[in-house]
Amino acid sequence: MASLPVDDDLIEHVRGLRDEMTRFLAEYRFGMREIETKMSILREDFEHAHAYNPVENVSCRLKSPDSIAEKVARKGIEPDLESIRAQITDIAGVRVTCSFVRDVYRLFELLVSQDDVTVREVKDYIANPKPNGYKSLHAIVEVPVFLSTGTVHVPVEVQFRTIAMDFWASLEHKIYYKYDKQVPTRLTDSLREAAITAAELDARMESLHREIHGEHAAPVAPLRTLPSGRASHA
Repeated sequence: MASLPVDDDLIEHVRGLRDEMTRFLAEYRFGMREIETKMSILREDFEHAHAYNPVENVSCRLKSPDSIAEKVARKGIEPDLESIRAQITDIAGVRVTCSFVRDVYRLFELLVSQDDVTVREVKDYIANPKPNGYKSLHAIVEVPVFLSTGTVHVPVEVQFRTIAMDFWASLEHKIYYKYDKQVPTRLTDSLREAAITAAELDARMESLHREIHGEHAAPVAPLRTLPSGRASHA
């Protein structure tokens, strides 16, 4: 069978698209590293200044081109990089797992109080859990990334949650993946019950922590969004 002639212009065009996407994703990877570095500095500073580490784990993830393409199709977004940049804000993600609920809010406020961090959106699913029991503090923040070609401002989704919340979310994800999102009612009911149990565990462990350290802090308050776009405790 004779091979088709090679279209050099087409090959060059495809290579150009590949290189453009590589540069595009690199900006988000660098933004993600900026947030990861900030959290590492906060964790180390806490260990030196307070002999206490509020951060159990920090993990990062960058959406793949396939995952971005699926979201573009699902949401009806124009398939060009500028539209994707404007409408998809979770391409870069950082998850911060904390010991206690109080640490979640404390680290969030320390992060967003930094001069080069701009808050674009906050969703407090700890104060207002999702119907299925999901709890986490979600924030879309924007950080400057300094490149050889100039400065770009990159959105990064940062999720703050406790160990118990993270364990529950991991289990929920595995269940929904196994059943292709068609989860039996008995399991969704059990997940909601497990979410309540996880919240009770968080409250009990935090109470024990305060008692051990002789703290008598007020209950943790949810966030409220300020006119400036930043967030603070109510």
